[in-house]
Amino acid sequence: MRTEITDLDQLRAQPDLRKAVIIGLDLTREDVRVPLDGALLLGCSLSETMQRRADAAGALIFPVIPDLPYEVYRSTLYTPDELFAGFDPASPKSYADTPDAVIYRHSKQQGHHPDPLHALAERLHDHSITEALDEALTGQPVAVMGGHALARGSDGYRNAVELGAALGNAGFTVLTGGGPGAMEAVPLGVRLGEADNDVLNAIAAAPSFGHDDESIGRWLAAFPEIRSFEKPRTIGIPTWFYGHEPPNPACELHAKYFANSVREEGLLTVATGGIVYTPGKAGTVQEVFQDFTQNYYGSVGPAAPMVFLGRAFWTDEVPAAPLVQKLAAGREAEQWILVTDEIDEAVELLAKYQS
Repeated sequence: MRTEITDLDQLRAQPDLRKAVIIGLDLTREDVRVPLDGALLLGCSLSETMQRRADAAGALIFPVIPDLPYEVYRSTLYTPDELFAGFDPASPKSYADTPDAVIYRHSKQQGHHPDPLHALAERLHDHSITEALDEALTGQPVAVMGGHALARGSDGYRNAVELGAALGNAGFTVLTGGGPGAMEAVPLGVRLGEADNDVLNAIAAAPSFGHDDESIGRWLAAFPEIRSFEKPRTIGIPTWFYGHEPPNPACELHAKYFANSVREEGLLTVATGGIVYTPGKAGTVQEVFQDFTQNYYGSVGPAAPMVFLGRAFWTDEVPAAPLVQKLAAGREAEQWILVTDEIDEAVELLAKYQS
């Protein structure tokens, strides 16, 4: 495994930089004399001398890409404070000037088929996010999928908060798609540890948002300050492809991607502890069968739990669960499929899988 170096003190302590990955450092004043053979320099500033040494050693140099509103070569996930930097709750329109909104507008300007420079920049960024996500995850995280349209203050939102609280109290690291609705309610529950009526009533003042910056700003401003864990246990995995939906402030970290296909596959793949499906529409159904395909073929490891929470919804209204059960009959995945209305039963199966 290559050594990843993201600060100068770490660089100076290395007796050997062969095959190291050096990210985003200003090396214009550094006199680096240790071996650089096969090193990978991503977005570093180099002096002429350093450039010659790196070239002579056969190091690969990926330069800084100018005029972008985001870091191409990130080494960490985003925090809500970083994505919403500059937001003033007293001025909801200020959301328009946050990094999240600025990056989304820039991405929209490039379109679905950006020019080679911007396409390369977005793909390098997304690769960096995947690396940072792998670094942030420990154990076997559990994902929760569900509808983005759940309004704050609704019964469905409260149920999702209660699910998050149960998962959090059981010690799971919880992943969601990072957007609004169930994707916000679940990590909120993890962090609160209960369905706190005072908090739920406060945020219900802004039950949802529209497509304008001021509406999104009011939605953000209604969210309270809540505790974080020493090691983050709520991670969102959103995308600027759906950038009209901002990342939620409930997740402690966000692995935000440009490419939705990479984001979708990545979320399902890293949820090695299983996935809970709450009621949702086409996007959630797509995730059900994408996940089941991985479990059916064992393409990313052993089959993991698939919990369909909401029996009537998943067997009658959107009958995905019976089809999954039929396809899983006689296979390893069969024992890890559960259709239930009970949160405790869902948590019990997830805990059993990890024991």
